[in-house]
Amino acid sequence: MKTDVLIIGAGAAGLMCAITAGRRGRSVLVVDHANRVGKKILMSGGGRCNFTNLGATPANYLSANPHFAKSALARYTPADFIALVEKHGIAYHEKELGQLFCDDSSKQIVRMLLDECAAAGVRIETGCGIERVRRTDEGFAVLTAHGEVHAESLVVASGGLSIPSMGASGFGYELARQFGHAVLPVRAALVPLTLSGKHQEHYQDLAGVALPQAEARAGKRAFRAGLLFTHRGLSGPAILQISSYWQPGDELRLDLAPDAELGDWLLAQRAARPAAELKNVLADALPKRLAHRLCELWFQSRPMRQYRDAELREVGRQLHDWPMVASGTEGYRTAEVTLGGVDTDGLSSSTMQSKLVPGLYFIGEVVDVTGWLGGYNFQWAWASGHAAGGVA
Repeated sequence: MKTDVLIIGAGAAGLMCAITAGRRGRSVLVVDHANRVGKKILMSGGGRCNFTNLGATPANYLSANPHFAKSALARYTPADFIALVEKHGIAYHEKELGQLFCDDSSKQIVRMLLDECAAAGVRIETGCGIERVRRTDEGFAVLTAHGEVHAESLVVASGGLSIPSMGASGFGYELARQFGHAVLPVRAALVPLTLSGKHQEHYQDLAGVALPQAEARAGKRAFRAGLLFTHRGLSGPAILQISSYWQPGDELRLDLAPDAELGDWLLAQRAARPAAELKNVLADALPKRLAHRLCELWFQSRPMRQYRDAELREVGRQLHDWPMVASGTEGYRTAEVTLGGVDTDGLSSSTMQSKLVPGLYFIGEVVDVTGWLGGYNFQWAWASGHAAGGVA
C-alpha cells in the first residue's frame, strides 16, 4: 500500500498533523496500535478535555532548548484551535488561569478531529502495530500488523511513556535512535510526589485532606494552586506542576496559606480568643485534621494567651515555609506527560522534520518539549502537528 504521509499515532498531535496534511491534498494514513483513537484526549480534564490554554507561551514549556517551541507555537495559536472548536459548535468555558474545557465531553473534541480527518480524506487504522521501519529510495517502508506501507513522509506521533495502561510505550524513542537521533533522558512529569518513612507516617492518614490554595516551591520555581494529601504522599495541581522541576534530593517547600499573613492573623486571634487553643484557631485557617496534626507533632497546643508575639510569628513563618521531604514520584502510571525525549537539536523548529533523515518528522510528546499543567501540552500537540502537517 502506498501513501504520501504515514503518521504513527492517532492522538492529538497525530490527528492534527493528518488534518493539516490532508487539507493540502496529500494522501494520509494514520495508524495506531490502540483499539481507538485519542485515548488521552478522552480521559483528559476529568472527561471534559482541557484542550488549550489562552496564555500559552514558550515560557510554559520545559526543554533542553527553551527556544525550540517558539516557531510552532507562534504559527498555530490557542485562537486557531478555538476557531476550530467554535466551527464545530462545541460549547466550552474557561475554568481558571486560561484553561479551556468542553462544557459537555472530551468526546466532542475527538469527534471534531475525526470529522476533520474525514473531510480531508484521511484514513485511520486502529489496532495496527508497527513491526519494522526502513528507509527506501522513495521514502519509508513500514511493516504494520495490516501489511507493508510505503510512504514519502513518516511522522512519529507515538507519545511518551506516561499512562502505560493506555498503551504508552517507548516506540518513538527507539525509532528516533534507529535513525541516529539523540534521545534525552526521560522521566515522569505532572505526577504526584511520594513520601516515605517517618514523613509518610506523619501524613498518610490525612489522605483526602485538600488545601484550595497552596504554594509548592523547588529551587527557583513556585506554583500556587490546590494541594491534596494522598495515602502515598502529595498531589493536586500545585504538586503536579512542581513535579516537572523537582528531582529526588531537591528540597520541597510548601506555603500552606499563601493568601494570608498568618503571623499577623495569629496575633489578632490571640487578642480576640485568648482562651482558644492554637490547634482550634489554626483549624480556621487550615483543614482541621491538618491543623491538629501539625500541632500534635510540631507546635504543641496551648491557649493562645500563653504564646508570646515571637512564638506566634514563628508559627506563621513556618506554615508559610513548610519543609516536605519527598522520596520520589508515582511514576508513569499516573504521570500526565513524559519529560525529555527526542533531542530538538536534531529537528527543524519550524517543520519538526529530522535534520538527519529527510521526510522523517517527530511531533507531540515524543519530542523534548513538555508543557505545564492546564492545556499547554495539548497546545503543543496541535502546534507541532500543524507545523509538520504543513510540509510533510
